[in-house]
Parts: sequence; structure tokens; C-alpha cells
Amino acid sequence: MKIVKIYGPGCKRCDATEQMVKGAASDLAIDVTIEKITDPREIAMAGVMSTPGIAVDGTLVHAGGLPDKSKLEGWLSA
Repeated sequence: MKIVKIYGPGCKRCDATEQMVKGAASDLAIDVTIEKITDPREIAMAGVMSTPGIAVDGTLVHAGGLPDKSKLEGWLSA
């Protein structure tokens, strides 16, 4: 199981990112637990300078804008 944290204030892009993660996980048949982090302090402490940010199993893999689908699938399947 992968633990995916999505960092962001709860904007539309953050919601879209969550849906993309769910879709990619479903396509790959990977179990994921998604945790949304909306606290600005926690976002900053994670090193996310632009939202939404994505961390997979504790590693920040993306920050700013919607992730590319192929990259997202790569992060989830690694």
C-alpha cells in the first residue's frame, strides 16, 4: 500500500490532483491511502513551495500544477 499526501489549501487543482491519484491507482490496481494536508505550516515544512504538492511514501515527488498522468503512474508503481 502506498501512502500519498496531497499538499494544498483545498483548491480545485488540489481536488483534481486527488481524483487523478485515485484514477491512476485504480488503473494500476494499487492500494493507496490519500491524506490531504491543508495546513499552511505543514505544507511549508514539507518543502512544498507551490501547490498542489504530492508525496508518495514520504518522498515529495511533485509541486505546482497538475501532475502529468504518466509521471503519476510512475511514482505510484515505483
